[in-house]
Formats: sequence, C-alpha cells, structure tokens
Amino acid sequence: MPDLSRFSGGPVLKNVGGNLALLVLGSLLCGVAINGILIPHRFVSGGVTGVALVIHYLLPSLPVAALYLAANVPLFLAGWFFISRRFFLYSIVGMVLFTAAVAWVDVDVPIQDRLLAALLAGLIQGTGSGIILRSMGSAGGTDILSVILLQRFSIRLGTTVLAFNVVVLSSAAALFTLEDALYTLIFLYVSTAIVDVVVTGLSQRKSVFIISPQWEAISPRILGELRRGVTILHGQGGYSEREQRILYTVVSFREVAPLKRIVRSEDPDAFVVVSDTTEVMGHRIGNQPHW
Repeated sequence: MPDLSRFSGGPVLKNVGGNLALLVLGSLLCGVAINGILIPHRFVSGGVTGVALVIHYLLPSLPVAALYLAANVPLFLAGWFFISRRFFLYSIVGMVLFTAAVAWVDVDVPIQDRLLAALLAGLIQGTGSGIILRSMGSAGGTDILSVILLQRFSIRLGTTVLAFNVVVLSSAAALFTLEDALYTLIFLYVSTAIVDVVVTGLSQRKSVFIISPQWEAISPRILGELRRGVTILHGQGGYSEREQRILYTVVSFREVAPLKRIVRSEDPDAFVVVSDTTEVMGHRIGNQPHW
C-alpha cells in the first residue's frame, strides 16, 4: 500500500479521519446515555435532544431520532450563515452519526438508583458531547448555537447549554413531575461541567503576574525553561512609591507548577497572582477552538 503521507492529500485524509473518529466515538457515547439511561428513567436531556425526548414521552409513536433530525433544520441554517463552511459540513456528518446512534444503539445500563443514573448519564453524555466538539464539527442541536455565541461573545459552551436548558427543564417540570425535572437538573449540571472540561479544561491557559525585585533573574528562566513569552510592565508601589517591574506571562495549566518553582528558587517572597483565562489568541500559546 502506498504511503499516503508522501502525497499532498495524505495530511488532509489523516485530519478528516481523526475528526470522523471523534464524531463517531462521541455520538456512540451520547447514544448510550440516551437509550441506556435517560429514556428508561424518563429523564429529559437538554437542548434539541431534550425537546425530542419531551415530545417522544408525550407521543411515543414518534421516534427520538426523527424528531431530533427535524428540529435541527433552523439551527443548521444559522450555522451556514454564522460559522465556517468546514464546521457546517462536519456538523452535518456529526448530526447524521448522532441520529444513527440514537436510533440504533440499544444498551441496557444496569443501574436502578435514579440519582446514580443521573450522575452517570451526565458523565457519559458530557464526555460524548465534549469529544464531538473537540472535532471540527458538532452533532447539531444547541452545539451550533453554543459555538456561534462562543465566537461572537466569548460565552462558554457549558454556560450557553445550561441557560438554554432552563426552558426545556421548565417544560419537563410542567408536563411531568417535579422529581423528574430535579433529576434532569442533576444530569444537566454534570453534563455541562464535563463538556467544559473535555473541550477547554485540558487546554486551559493561566495568566500570571509576578512582582519581585529579582525579575531580571526570573524573566530569562521563563523564556529559556518554559519557552513562554514574558512582558515587563512598569509599576509603582502604592505605599512605598518605589518604581518596580512586573512580569506578565501566559502559560498552560501544566506549566503553572514549574513556573512557581522557578519563582520560588529566585525569590521565595515574590508576589504572584495566577488567574484563569477564558480564551487566549496568539502564536503557540493560543487555545481558541478551531471552529
């Protein structure tokens, strides 16, 4: 067999294969959560899936997969206008795979306790949805709306999903029992938290301010050992009124501990502030999703 990497299309095929693998794996996990836990326990999911489940519980003759497919039409129209064509095409594939998983995955998850079922469903569904969003597409539904709001207003994915789900959850409480709605709320909270961890948690960036008289020794070590850029800011002490230098840098989550060791070794009394970041744009350190 010829080595595809020698041809110009090799990297492209590898990239497409990797994204399709993520879409398939994520869709299968979501299918397990929906058919193995949510439907047997009459839980409601979030977003378009939740709407499809509510209608299915009221009209059992209508399959969840068909309802999900039909409800995605207006969202895909929005995706065509506001998101990249690549994301749109991958999302069509993802929607087809997700629909197929919901229609054909038939599993029995042997768990009776409803609280444990809600927690496990949130873990599986959140992982599956996060894996799908790690690709260059989505499975449709509120994923498309979430990506649009993330790109335009920097609203976190999990926050959008959780806010959108309030409407679905309120409908479930009105149409079914309050207990069902509360168990669904547990499921949704766990699911949205896991989505944020899978999509951005592993690539989270930290912004760091370092105030130390040993800044001249600390700065080159950050540049040389961590290979991260450093910005030197000019500051003044509010009490002492002395001029001083403030180091500012952005590092990955895994680099926080090495950075602290560097600072402590040069100045144990240094003042260090480490803050979370939502998004970072820039060469090498950027962590914006590739949609």
